[in-house]
Amino acid sequence: MSSKVALILGSGPRVGAAVAASLSKAGFSVAVVSRKATEGTTPEGYTSIQGDLSDPASVPTIFSKVTSTLGTPRVVIYNAATLTPPPDQDSVLSIPATSLSGDLNTNTVTPYAAAQEAVKGFASLPAGANPVFIYTGNALNNLPLPVALMTTLGVGKSATAYWVAVADQLYTGKGYRFFYADQRKEDGNMAGMDLDAEAHANFYTQLAEGKTKDVPWLATFTKSKGYVKL
Repeated sequence: MSSKVALILGSGPRVGAAVAASLSKAGFSVAVVSRKATEGTTPEGYTSIQGDLSDPASVPTIFSKVTSTLGTPRVVIYNAATLTPPPDQDSVLSIPATSLSGDLNTNTVTPYAAAQEAVKGFASLPAGANPVFIYTGNALNNLPLPVALMTTLGVGKSATAYWVAVADQLYTGKGYRFFYADQRKEDGNMAGMDLDAEAHANFYTQLAEGKTKDVPWLATFTKSKGYVKL
């Protein structure tokens, strides 16, 4: 079993793939989870697990598979997200409540369940392991956009930012860190479509290795500078 295990929930071709490669290069045994994954070992050497992250009940089984295969995750990254386009693009209230509830599972409830499983494992790690939970956020928790399309995503990001902030404060005595990672443009504005996979990979690896001691739970960062206080 490895002493450095990283679990990435929501491993897509951009951020997820870049983060996995960076952590693997840093010496982590990496497990990746996605809905369309084939169970087994990827060509890159990662442990691949199929998981439907719209279902919070799937999380304990995912963690059990990772622990039995690689060991207890020291780094857990939640990178999945979803949104529902409104039937009326100009109406924030045209989205069915059932769609809001379903998207909230992927954006908030499942990562909460993942954090629950993560801390169970963190407690079994040796002293000084400095485990980390990272949630891929964006600026919507601080910068509500007057765009109905972003409604369910923004609700989920905002809700998750709250419990991530509380968890980081309450678990600090145990040496656990929780981060809401939010890439920004160099001028501080929302990254939007300028999201950079390698910037995420570099910053997440720094967080995973404990090289950024002064970074707060609201981990805003840019491609060129890493963490920046906004």
